[in-house]
Amino acid sequence: MFGLGMPELLVILLIVLLVFGANRLPEIGAGLGKAIRGFKKGVQEPTEINTSSKADKPGENPGNKSV
Repeated sequence: MFGLGMPELLVILLIVLLVFGANRLPEIGAGLGKAIRGFKKGVQEPTEINTSSKADKPGENPGNKSV
């Protein structure tokens, strides 16, 4: 993993602890986990193009209806 061993990871963790404090570490971990899950989900799912929207059809304006 990028050539990082246990001593390097402990130094990084110690620096993060000093910068953010012990109270914010759970929040940072949860946010990081959500970001990683969202990235994995975005990479695995194909993008969908919505072609059935009325706004995308030429000549139609859904907000401009004549009564």
